[in-house]
Amino acid sequence: MKPSEHWIFAYGSLMWRPGFRYAEAQRSTLTGYRRCFSVYSVHHRGTRARPGLVLGLDRGGACTGVAFRIHAEDAAEIEGYLRAREQVEGVYRAVHAPVELVEERREVFALAFIVERSHVNYAGRLSIPEQARIIAAARGISGVNADYLFNTLGHLREMGLRERELERIGALVGPFVARPGQGDDAHARPSAKALQRAMAMRPQPVPPRPPKEPSRRFLFRRQDRFG
Repeated sequence: MKPSEHWIFAYGSLMWRPGFRYAEAQRSTLTGYRRCFSVYSVHHRGTRARPGLVLGLDRGGACTGVAFRIHAEDAAEIEGYLRAREQVEGVYRAVHAPVELVEERREVFALAFIVERSHVNYAGRLSIPEQARIIAAARGISGVNADYLFNTLGHLREMGLRERELERIGALVGPFVARPGQGDDAHARPSAKALQRAMAMRPQPVPPRPPKEPSRRFLFRRQDRFG
């Protein structure tokens, strides 16, 4: 393990749209946490009136994603970018966790975003049909929630990974939506937009814990440095 290295562990949209400069990207595995739709999104992929769902790292199992090595001189700037992108509501806890670089078979510490279970936006373990209904109807400032789901599934397939639960959600949301896309609203699949508009006409199927504001005790994470 090289203490001078700076790594970031990506498991959701950061895998296919990191948004920062990096020196290298490697397939990696984080043990002790699983990738799941456990976070209500009231900003990027939903609103307070109709929240969406985005991925979080929740306790149990293991998660394979991408570890990005960044240059030391870029670390402060990238930390600021990640705070602005990931910590709008303070729902994630930023930790430095040991991840295994699969090809090199060595362990590094990487910055990872773990879901905060006591946060109001923590969705818990919803049933697969509930997750699918929420995702199909939601849209936020970063685009249609269904695009987020299918871009993640597409990237996992490119990596040779199968996530059965996510695939079952995708099957319920609609396989006709699962075509290559860019993952932002300007380039969202027309079918995903049409599905979202149709589903948004229906009553909210699951009364989520939002839309109230998160507790002030979490909002410090908007400015907090990743120590």
